[in-house]
Amino acid sequence: MPKSRPPYAPEFRAEAVRLVREQGRKIRAVSRELGMSDEALRLWVRQAEVEDGRREGMTEAEKEELRRLRRELRIAQEEREILKKAAAFFAKESSRTR
Repeated sequence: MPKSRPPYAPEFRAEAVRLVREQGRKIRAVSRELGMSDEALRLWVRQAEVEDGRREGMTEAEKEELRRLRRELRIAQEEREILKKAAAFFAKESSRTR
C-alpha cells in the first residue's frame, strides 16, 4: 500500500496557483515541475477561483462552517435522544411509585 503524503503547506498551494493564474503557465507543466498530480493542482486553481468569486461553489470558510454546523447538529440530536430516553425512564418510575 503506498504511503500517503502529508498535506501541502498553504504557501506551497498559493505559489502553485499563482504560477498557473498569474504567469499563464499550463497546469500540467507546473504540476510536473513541482512533483505533484495535475488533478490536485487543477482542484486548487478551481478552489482559488471560488474564493475569488470567479466561479460558483463553496468557499473554504463556508465548508468549515458546514462541517461545524453538522457536528453541532449531530451532538444536539444525540442529546435529544438521551433526554427522550431519560424522560421515558422517569415517567415509568413516577408511575410505579404512585
